Amino acid sequence: MKVCVLSSGSKGNTTYIETKEAKILIDCGNSSKYILTKLQELNIDPQEIDAILITHVHVDHIKGLQVLIKHINPTIYITKKMYPYLDYVKNYKFIENETFQIKDIKIEVIKTSHDTEDSVGYIINNDKKSVVYITDTGYINKKYFDILSNRDIYIFESNHDIEMLNNGRYPFELRQRILSDKGHLSNYDSAKYLSKFIGNNTKKIILAHLSEENNTEALAQDTLNDRLNKEKIAFNNIIIAKQNKETELISI
Repeated sequence: MKVCVLSSGSKGNTTYIETKEAKILIDCGNSSKYILTKLQELNIDPQEIDAILITHVHVDHIKGLQVLIKHINPTIYITKKMYPYLDYVKNYKFIENETFQIKDIKIEVIKTSHDTEDSVGYIINNDKKSVVYITDTGYINKKYFDILSNRDIYIFESNHDIEMLNNGRYPFELRQRILSDKGHLSNYDSAKYLSKFIGNNTKKIILAHLSEENNTEALAQDTLNDRLNKEKIAFNNIIIAKQNKETELISI
């Protein structure tokens, strides 16, 4: 399996995943031009994209979708509650079960908690390898802890530093929204969860959806490293997903 975060942040989120039989995107939050360009730079034919999995309908996760599907025709996977906001999509399938299959990929659905009509995360499984994708949630339900544990790659939200947010210029109501159970994971929360989840199989952590206003790459990484050290977990293969630059193409 190959994985590349094409972009991550408050201005757009798109991730590419490839297996022997399938090529998919998670979200389509950048412009169509940006996504097509990045795929071509990776020597990926955009016409070969089989599916786009949508996590939720906030603009930074669907911004490029309407134009992109005029150029390519993947199946768009959404929940029924998302559909009224995406009624321009014609080639779609509803996510109705906790697991579903796209060619040689098994997908497990994680319900997340965000201030939108419906939101989900995904675990992408192929050939005994797996990728967790979770952003845009205020917390993670304990019922998912077992299935989220000991996965190969975590693409995981580390949105804000709490102190930066509280001392920043955001209005009180917006700060409260971000800090709520329907907001975003802070660096502290992200580190807390990841220290519980990672295991012997874990090869890489990609910290994602960093706020440009209320976080820094150094703070996000240091918070995670400090938590891992506190828990006596030896792991240092951590990278930060950026807003306007793709990560390396990771093979597992």
